[in-house]
Amino acid sequence: MSGWSGRLARLPAGRRSKWVVLVVWILAVVALGGLAGKLTDAQKNDAVTWLPDSAESTQAYKEGLPFGNADQAPVVLIYSRTDGPITPADIQAAAADAAAARQVQGVALASEPIVAQDKQAIETLVQINMGSGGWNSLASTVKSIKDKESPRPAGLSVAATGPAGFAAEMGEAFKGIDGLLLYAAAGVVIVILLATYGPMLWVLPLLAAGIALVVAQAAVYGFTHAGLTVNAQSAAVLTILVFGAGTDYALLLVARYREELRRHEDKHEAMAVALHRAGPAVLASGLTVMIAMLVLLVARMNSTAGMGPVCAIGIAVALAAMLTLLPALLTITGRWVFWPRHPDFGTTDPSSTTGIWARIGRTIAIRPRVVWIVTAAALVVAALGVSGFQAHGVAAKDSFVKQSAAVDGMKLLEQHFDAGTGAPVQIVANAAQADAVVAKLRATQGITAVAPPQVKDGIVAIEGTLTDSPDSKAAQDTIDRVRDAVHAIPGADAKVGGQTATLLDTERASSHDNYVIVPLVLLVVMGILMLLLRSILAPVLLTATVVLSFFAALGISRWLFDLAGFHGADAGLPLLAFVFLVALGIDYNIFLMSRVHEESKTHGTRTGALKGLAATGGVITSAGLVLAGTFAVFTTMPIVGFAEMGILIAVGVLLDTLIVRSILVTSLTLDIGDRIWWPSPLARQGREPEPVLDTVDA
Repeated sequence: MSGWSGRLARLPAGRRSKWVVLVVWILAVVALGGLAGKLTDAQKNDAVTWLPDSAESTQAYKEGLPFGNADQAPVVLIYSRTDGPITPADIQAAAADAAAARQVQGVALASEPIVAQDKQAIETLVQINMGSGGWNSLASTVKSIKDKESPRPAGLSVAATGPAGFAAEMGEAFKGIDGLLLYAAAGVVIVILLATYGPMLWVLPLLAAGIALVVAQAAVYGFTHAGLTVNAQSAAVLTILVFGAGTDYALLLVARYREELRRHEDKHEAMAVALHRAGPAVLASGLTVMIAMLVLLVARMNSTAGMGPVCAIGIAVALAAMLTLLPALLTITGRWVFWPRHPDFGTTDPSSTTGIWARIGRTIAIRPRVVWIVTAAALVVAALGVSGFQAHGVAAKDSFVKQSAAVDGMKLLEQHFDAGTGAPVQIVANAAQADAVVAKLRATQGITAVAPPQVKDGIVAIEGTLTDSPDSKAAQDTIDRVRDAVHAIPGADAKVGGQTATLLDTERASSHDNYVIVPLVLLVVMGILMLLLRSILAPVLLTATVVLSFFAALGISRWLFDLAGFHGADAGLPLLAFVFLVALGIDYNIFLMSRVHEESKTHGTRTGALKGLAATGGVITSAGLVLAGTFAVFTTMPIVGFAEMGILIAVGVLLDTLIVRSILVTSLTLDIGDRIWWPSPLARQGREPEPVLDTVDA
């Protein structure tokens, strides 16, 4: 081996340097472990911080801060009974609860109980000052309010709903989620590694992934001080991505190392050669994912833009660990770690000729054109389900997988009171135009009541109650009508905000991001493949297969969402899923096609395709199962948005691994032959002979 790659490959495989690599990583995890634990406290989970400063709801929020209301979140206590109308004792109990709530630290005010016109329910509005803790602090405050509730008359029930009620339940759902995801992801990795490599080897990739996660979390925490926005979603994805993608890289390296142990007696030499041969493909895969994730920085949504660097940092650290720490650990342990199937020097791997993917390759090679046409047609049929995919947000009442007190309370609120109670439209404007703004607001369809205006320092703050549920399409239409009305007032400089306005601006910013980021990611991915494979035709075809795989996954997931009883999807879900599936799908393209490219130089493209599939099919399958399994861990969460993301990405990865990469791409390569490398010299090898199907080996 020569050149920089050869010298770098020997670093973690050296007789002395392997120990240096191990010590460096141990020191890193010891030094940074404390910072990793602080990442949860650095999260920003309030929707308004996810939006850009240019969003009108963000501007209204900031201009409304002097009035205090902008930094408050209301919890609505809704009382009801099923055995008849509300009684005087019920009203007294609700009043006692309101008085007790006023004594809770963080509570700004608690209204007197209001009895519904139908006498079947009572509502009390409690405003909570979020303070520096933001939405993260609501769970403890709402719990304190509940703890202070007075004994209630028999038959009277109470539920905490409204924005703070839902936020509190979300906070409870996220409590301990980092540990749950960590253990679940580790469990998936252990099971698949045990099935792939036996009872010993699984420890080393898992150890390397665990160390990488600690270092990655510490690095992300450091970047939060530089303005990086991290929320619960991106922090959870970081855990899954480091374990999933990191283990993928580990599987590719271990597979090549096992091959080289059969060819080299010295384990150090075997690892150096394995890194030299597989390292560029692993590095290219990791860099592709990192660059694709960094494209998210152009997003308008701060939450989406923040997701990019978080994931890129996770991939970078996982990549570094699997190219340095894992090789050092494997070299230190040697052949015995593969027990009970030792890759002894001089032996051959039977899977290269009799393994399942070698047999599948020979079957595909009989009629490759028929195979790819049928496979592509099946994926197109699956993609037809996209027509019913609704990604306009998930209503609060549909956001939990299991039964929720906040959801039950919201249903009661909508049944007995104005559905918009607790989440008003918030307008800030020049005080000189206060009367005109109030008049326009009162006259707007969809507004049922207007609170008295508050004036401070030449600015007026006005709140209006929505007729419809604040997360409904009807409420968003009302926001558009309000904005049109107040923007037309000369000199008012009115800004319309509040929960519904924030949701509306979020959906529109996400739509913009879809149109900008999707083509950028495709161009980046295609460009990297062109550089790696020195071809134009192959990268175009490979990228097309990934896009087809994504739409098929979206179509299948839509039916699975319906079966699970989910309603709607987050506006940003298709974009995040697209970026993940395209970037990670290209990973498997690189794993397969870099080996096919290597074999084609010697054996021709058709034989090279079969050799490449036989050599990498097993490891790609294992890698796909690991990644799909780790993302499927999200389905254990009680939040619909997370469960949907887990389902969609897991389905997409499985499609890409088991069908697109191994069958569709292989059959296309076999059908096109050398021309797939156009315009590189490999495309001008001349018409190659058909592969000898019974002698394809590694």
